[in-house]
Amino acid sequence: MDLSNDTALITGASGGIGEEFAVQLARRGTDLVLVARRADKLAALRDTLLAAHPDLTVDVVAVDLSEPGSGAELEAKVRELGRTVDVLINNAGVGLHGAFAGQPPEPNAAQIQLNCGTLVDLTARFLPAMTQRGHGVVVNVASTAAFQPTPGMAVYGATKAFVLSYTEALWQECKGTGVRVLALCPGATETEFFARTGEEFLTSGRQTSKQVVDTAMSALDKSSPTVVSGWKNSLLATGYRFTPRTLMLQVSERLLKSN
Repeated sequence: MDLSNDTALITGASGGIGEEFAVQLARRGTDLVLVARRADKLAALRDTLLAAHPDLTVDVVAVDLSEPGSGAELEAKVRELGRTVDVLINNAGVGLHGAFAGQPPEPNAAQIQLNCGTLVDLTARFLPAMTQRGHGVVVNVASTAAFQPTPGMAVYGATKAFVLSYTEALWQECKGTGVRVLALCPGATETEFFARTGEEFLTSGRQTSKQVVDTAMSALDKSSPTVVSGWKNSLLATGYRFTPRTLMLQVSERLLKSN
């Protein structure tokens, strides 16, 4: 897919998968709006990208997307920059690890807001103009956690199941509009995600951010609504469909146990 001269808005762009999307889209000649909480990280990434691609326009917006109303704030800032969003990468996300009963309610509310609420809000703000222009891309980053319940990360798995269902529905609705919609489902990936949970788990078989984004970019040239990164992850995601629910829960819980 030719994305040169387009503008991509990437959330969670300060590291990991979001940063890798920025790197790969910059190579394709795509202008960028980089969004995350950490302004210093975004500024450093912008400088790196512009050094390699001086003809691009790269803007940074520091905003906490786990806050209600942050989608409207971001849209207003994009408007102030005079940018038209052609590619929306909803990558920002967070997960809490541990038994739900031992977690305070506020972090889980913020997790739902970030993983689901703001993702839907931003899509609602930028997708209609894409369909009107007959051109655009929306990539929503879900997870292999979307394919089964995840004891030990109960809310996280549920939010990603929401993202998967929502995105596949959008894919069907957007057929024939010129807008490509994709649910990207990585498995365990070498990012800051695990450090933020404060726990070590799923330590073997992690993919790199480059492998995940390579998978996504390749999938944009195809027609499927969903892509799972990595053949082992694909096998697991498919296998869960044929696994008894009680056994599935036991396997999932065991996988998410802390090391």
